[in-house]
Order: sequence, then structure tokens, then C-alpha cells
Amino acid sequence: MTLSTPFFHPTAEVSPDAQVGAGTRIWRQAHVREHARIGESCNIGKGVYIDAHVRIGSNVKIQNHVSIFEGVTLEDGVFIGPHVCFTNDMFPRAITPDGKLKSADDWEITPTLVKYGASIGAGAIIVCGVTIGSFALIGAGSVVTRDVPPYALVYGNPAHQHGYVCRCARRLGDVHEEDGMLVGWCEHCVQACNIGSAR
Repeated sequence: MTLSTPFFHPTAEVSPDAQVGAGTRIWRQAHVREHARIGESCNIGKGVYIDAHVRIGSNVKIQNHVSIFEGVTLEDGVFIGPHVCFTNDMFPRAITPDGKLKSADDWEITPTLVKYGASIGAGAIIVCGVTIGSFALIGAGSVVTRDVPPYALVYGNPAHQHGYVCRCARRLGDVHEEDGMLVGWCEHCVQACNIGSAR
């Protein structure tokens, strides 16, 4: 199948210096800044803000009114629920210690990485400097302040782990170690799910 050229809604603002892959759709009032890079077959919802230099893989779904600031990387297959906010500054201030308005040279970006297949629920806040592992599931309204392991189910403020999920996003049961690997059983898929190293 040949992918179509990307679609930009007439009210979307997409910088000519952004790279957008084939088959990607960018909807109403979204704003994509210069040097952002978005892969193929993504869906970018209404009112999404994608800052300069953000990196987004292919087959990513970003729901309405998400804010993704510079320093964030989303790998392929990531789902971002509505109203999620990514931060990028560990020491936010509008002014310098002597009271002058800060410029771009007065702050340092702290990067964030969301790995393949992970999902972030509606209204979550992702504090910068974390890595969210492959197929992890972040509950709605959570505040993520630390790294999240692959396949982990985390929620709360601050978010803590409450088990593991399958690739289908259902909670895994009977998680145990086999030959140094964590394995869980998915009732929905009716099969074992290899979570990764037990160490």
C-alpha cells in the first residue's frame, strides 16, 4: 500500500521547516514548530502543540490538546491521551536571579523518552528527565516523576507501579520469573507475555 501525502487541516499551523511523514494527519488548530520531525501514519489531534526539535516516530496517536515541548522523543507506536503535558525544564523560572527576563540561553532542556508501544492516559503530566519503557501504561491523571519500566502499569501522584500489562494493555496475572526473565499471563490474549529481564 502506498501512503498518501500528509494532511494538514486548514487551521493547523505547521512550520515549513518541520518534517512530516507520509500518511500523517494533523487536525484543527494544531501547531507544529520548526525542525520538529514526525514519522509516517501518525494522527495529531485538535489543538496539539509540538515544539521545535521534538521527535515523533511512526504510527503514533496524539489526542486533543496535548503539549509536547522541546527535548521530548516519542518512539513508534506510542499513544498519548488528551490533555497530556510534557515538561522540559527542571528549574523553571521566568526571570534570572537578578530579575531579568530569561532568554533561550538562560535555561537547559532536560530530555524525555517514551519508548515503543507505550501509552499515556488522559491528563497525565510527565516531568522531564524520565524514560517510559516499551508498552508501559500510564494511568489517567498521573504525575510521572521517575523512569517507568517496560510493560509497567503506573498511576497516581506521584505515579507508582501497580503491576504489569500485556501488549494489548490488559493487566497481566501470575507474573513470575522464568530463567531470569519476568513472564506474565494475559487472560485476554490467552497467552504468556515476556516482560523482560528480572534484574
